[in-house]
Amino acid sequence: MTFLQFAAAYAVTALAFLGLDAVWLTSMADRLYRPALGSLMADKFALGPAAAFYFVYVAGIVGFAVAPAVASGSATGALLRGLALGFVAYATYDLTNQATLRGWPWSVTLADLAWGTVATGLAAWAAAAVVLHFGKG
Repeated sequence: MTFLQFAAAYAVTALAFLGLDAVWLTSMADRLYRPALGSLMADKFALGPAAAFYFVYVAGIVGFAVAPAVASGSATGALLRGLALGFVAYATYDLTNQATLRGWPWSVTLADLAWGTVATGLAAWAAAAVVLHFGKG
């Protein structure tokens, strides 16, 4: 990938993933997370750790899903790699919590795992589609 392609892929991935995640979190915080996790949830959103997560995770999506797909010319490849990356990343978080935190509910693990898989796949696909479309020049 050229620097311009990487920058475009990063921007599109960030917009897509953050947009999807914002909708998910605002609609599910009070429906799923707060009732299931109760006192584990912070009273206030911590911007610093969230920004660090999104910065790193978007770079991971671009590096592991979008860049290989752009190199092969397949937005579908980005979708499949993104789905796999999302599954592994969210499984790491949720299953670690399941194993180490008392009372971590399976409902949160399963919903979060499904969400992270789909959101990562869609964000990767969107970025690869944009870069491939505009990269044809």
